[in-house]
Amino acid sequence: MQLENRTRAPIMTGLSGNEMFCLNKKGLRAGELVIGNSVFSLGLILGIGSSFRTLAGGEVTHLTELIHDGRQASYERLLAHAEVRRGSGITGVTNELILHPGTIEFLSIGSCVHREGAPSERLEFTSSADGQELYCQLDCGFHPIKFVFGNVAYSIGIGGGIAGAFRSLARGEVPEYSEIFNKTRHLALERITKEAHEAGGNAVVGITTSIIPFRGMQEMVMIGTASRHDSLPPAFSKTPITSDLTNEEMWNLIHMGYMPIQLVLGVSVYSVGFVGGVSAFLKSFGRGEIPELTTLIYEARENAIDKLMKDAVSCNADDVVGIKVYVYQLGSGIIEFMAVGTAVQKMDGLKTDHDHLPAQAIIRDKDTFLNTAEKTMGKDLNRGQKDG
Repeated sequence: MQLENRTRAPIMTGLSGNEMFCLNKKGLRAGELVIGNSVFSLGLILGIGSSFRTLAGGEVTHLTELIHDGRQASYERLLAHAEVRRGSGITGVTNELILHPGTIEFLSIGSCVHREGAPSERLEFTSSADGQELYCQLDCGFHPIKFVFGNVAYSIGIGGGIAGAFRSLARGEVPEYSEIFNKTRHLALERITKEAHEAGGNAVVGITTSIIPFRGMQEMVMIGTASRHDSLPPAFSKTPITSDLTNEEMWNLIHMGYMPIQLVLGVSVYSVGFVGGVSAFLKSFGRGEIPELTTLIYEARENAIDKLMKDAVSCNADDVVGIKVYVYQLGSGIIEFMAVGTAVQKMDGLKTDHDHLPAQAIIRDKDTFLNTAEKTMGKDLNRGQKDG
């Protein structure tokens, strides 16, 4: 039996079978994998960061701008690639930083999609959501517009500032550090919200947050999808809603009549203190609880959640869902506690297209290639950042 002649080349897509199934339910079919990149000198980036680091710490503006430009350049090349492929949209867009010897590569990867029965004349949308996540967004009324991100590069300063250095000798919160970290965490959120507003969105959904170290400095980047939802009041066209809920969680909440309105966060930075540190060290040789550290860590978590609560009250939230607390060691007995969640409001008229999500929208894809012999030098182009 002979194979019939093919009239076109096979599609090379990064979409999984589950993603293709879900997108097909929304009238979209798989298109080509598209890639964009930009390579910068690592020496240039680190040089700028070192030159502008301040005693008091805080944002390193020139480094923020340089990293933003690199991320943006790779994204724009991704768009150009998709235009050649005549895609209707790009789903699963990632925006990563990859260190090479002496250089840093900004890499954007996604997969084109095409509307069934309609030739693509222009690129309609780009989204950080993969095919399964995009199904959830569409089914609960969010129409994707553009992949957006907000970033901030920052330093905690040399010793965190003179006041911070002296304060760290005592047990308790270090307000100088808390203020710096609260400000930088909120800057990334402000910037992704601004990008969504400029794109014409009234929402940023599916936000993921990453903190990336840069030799004594860090970048915090938030990535999501600027979207529009017809049920949102006009005020949100000026200040879009923000949500770090998974898209499946968001679908469930919309189905229940709750709308996410703001990603809320709170940061507290604590010192174990010189006296507390010595006491804890001595007690660590014995068996049992270390009360000094127990009470300090409990207090720090509660303080971070209290600051998150103030964010929620300011946006008139009914509830805050999905709260998670992250703990980071900053060195010299200084610990950061960051609480993150999504504030929600009960709204009339919210509904999903279907009463239930299909199984294919919630199944997690499994890795089918495992190499335990050595560490890979590359990235999985299919999954990108999804599993990171």
